[in-house]
Amino acid sequence: MQKLLILSAGLLAAAPVSAQRLEVLFLGDNGHHEPAERFPQLLKGLGPLGINLTYTANADDLNPQTLAHYDALMVYANIDTISPDQEKALLDYVRGGNGFVPLHCASYCFRNSMQVVSMIGAQFKSHGTGTFNTSVTDLDHPIMKGFQPFETWDETYVHHLGNPDRIVLQKREEEPYTWVRTEGKGRVFYTAYGHDGRTFGNPGFHDLVHRGTVWAVGDERAAKFRAWQPKPFVYTDALVPNYERRNPAPKLQEGLSVEESRKHIQVPAGYTLTTIATEPLIFNVIDMKWDELGRLWVVETKDYPNVIKTQEEGSDRISILEDTNGDGQMDKSTVFADKINIPTSMTFAGGGVVVVAAPDTFFLRDTDGDGKADERKVLFSGWGKGDTHAGPSNIHYGFDGWVWGCVGYSGFGGVVGGEEHRFGQGVFRFKPDGSKLEFLGPTSNNTWGFAFNENGDVFGSTANNQSSFYMPIPLTAAKGVEGFEIYDRLPGIDANKRMWTIMDKLRQVDVFGGYTAAAGHEIYTARRFPQDDWNRMALVTEPTGHVVYRALLKQEGTHFTAENGWNLMAGADEWVAPVHASTGPDGAVWVSDWYSFLVQHNPTPSENNGGFRAENGRGNASSRTSATRNAAASTASLPRTASRRSRSASQGIIRPTSSRRSARTTCSGACTPSACSSNAPSRMSSRPSLKSSRSSQPTPSASMGVPSTPSGPCMASARSLPPIPMSTARSSLR
Repeated sequence: MQKLLILSAGLLAAAPVSAQRLEVLFLGDNGHHEPAERFPQLLKGLGPLGINLTYTANADDLNPQTLAHYDALMVYANIDTISPDQEKALLDYVRGGNGFVPLHCASYCFRNSMQVVSMIGAQFKSHGTGTFNTSVTDLDHPIMKGFQPFETWDETYVHHLGNPDRIVLQKREEEPYTWVRTEGKGRVFYTAYGHDGRTFGNPGFHDLVHRGTVWAVGDERAAKFRAWQPKPFVYTDALVPNYERRNPAPKLQEGLSVEESRKHIQVPAGYTLTTIATEPLIFNVIDMKWDELGRLWVVETKDYPNVIKTQEEGSDRISILEDTNGDGQMDKSTVFADKINIPTSMTFAGGGVVVVAAPDTFFLRDTDGDGKADERKVLFSGWGKGDTHAGPSNIHYGFDGWVWGCVGYSGFGGVVGGEEHRFGQGVFRFKPDGSKLEFLGPTSNNTWGFAFNENGDVFGSTANNQSSFYMPIPLTAAKGVEGFEIYDRLPGIDANKRMWTIMDKLRQVDVFGGYTAAAGHEIYTARRFPQDDWNRMALVTEPTGHVVYRALLKQEGTHFTAENGWNLMAGADEWVAPVHASTGPDGAVWVSDWYSFLVQHNPTPSENNGGFRAENGRGNASSRTSATRNAAASTASLPRTASRRSRSASQGIIRPTSSRRSARTTCSGACTPSACSSNAPSRMSSRPSLKSSRSSQPTPSASMGVPSTPSGPCMASARSLPPIPMSTARSSLR
């Protein structure tokens, strides 16, 4: 069921909880064991089991403030020395009652500290290689009860400087290979397994590390973790598109309630995820904007993707959501305008609202103050509608007083201001009164993301294998300039092509394992999250990977690169489908989750590509087949069927909190270029107010809507948050 979520960071302590996931900081490095490559493999093994992993390669994160956010520290690195401050922080952390999980090469770390070597339990000495199993030497230990040994290729570690108080759990021949010990009030679990991906991808290794980690955090914290008990996934046979040619073929996972689904979502340590709106209050939110009163305006669609009508016959709408009693939940929806067919984005301009809904761009205004649009006029027409997931989206009011946005391969063909225009996928701008349109630059493929940073630089994302692009100079400014080479497409700047998921059950039509449905590219412009994110973090939603990816923009002279920041949110529930994420006036990240099992628009499955033959709808999206109607397992039409059960959909907010045991939630959306339109609020102050000062867009007139009572989470500094090196790894895909 559709939902809105909020992810936030702050200084308010969370209320005590009786059941929670585990938070583990994973310390790697840039050495030959390639921890950043192994980390995602462990994510997929431990994430669905409820262990949140956060990656860092910065040893300076061994400090009391950072470590306080985690239940355990996991080390997989070759860091030879440790500073006195880092040593003290690590020893105090473990001896104070927390878990320590050194893996494999960690037994050769911090060799200048015999206290740390002793705490680990021994030090690496030498190794050979081979395929082997180990024998369990303590069947009664809680970690080993019910454990099934596994065979793998790995290094045959030999250790020395063994601590006599360690309890050996596994041996390779006669060499201790896995052991535990206590250090003050804390616990240490070590295994020599883990040289490369052959072991890190082994389910037996995942089971061993899971068991060891739960034991290491201590009985009290482990009891809360076990009480968390998410509802197990239930699968049924159905015709599910199998473009990846998986064997066995994928099954249909039954959907979960909002509460149960949230248990399967990971957000960074110190952050909270809150559900703020669900069906029936909302449906399929494609875009979000906030007015000068702090009210949330949403673009909602029932017609997407295959119901093509005239605008007057459309089932879609623009609504204003409000929290009238201050409980943090949206409880009032005012329909500002309805009878729209597949609107894909909106922005405030000229005392009203500009909306794109192919083929039209139109203007709406409330002239009598009743909260309803009574003025409606078409500014211009010409957006292609042959494929409804390739139209215009992500429109924003620009610093230059024009409306900017992006369009997919459906393109534009029409007359605006007496000029004929024909262009395909790329970036455009037009005057708010519809008197002039300009095409500013072509993109590499179907385009669903566009936004400004605080400086007015232009960024975006395309659906297939380009999660970030940058527009250095618009074509309108470059044409005719002597010596300037006109580019054939805007340059991609994404340094990372991989999607970091926490589960393997994904459905992608292409770019398997990468960004095949990257949607949105809003820049985090508030000051509530850690400073590394300010005006740098691009929010890329990826519904096929069930993630909100965190791309970190880095300026290099006159150019930019988008570096891997891992995920801000990732789901193990196959229905979680984030389609839009944006910075709210409270400094939190707001996410629209379409909660749809399948989000592929096209190609329509066939016997050779997908495993069965489906029908194509009028919006060029796959429609249900007779075989899938009962199974509720069609492709793009699924959001209209299987996702509409009695589950409550929601939208949410991600907030950071300084509480070490923070609550969490996540957001999702829909994988459609239209559904992936987003808005980037401008710079936010740290004042506890939902009102925002937006210098980048004009203030709508007071007559645009209903009087509101702004309420919501207070903004706060996030200085005490852990490093979300902020590398919390989570998932993403098309």
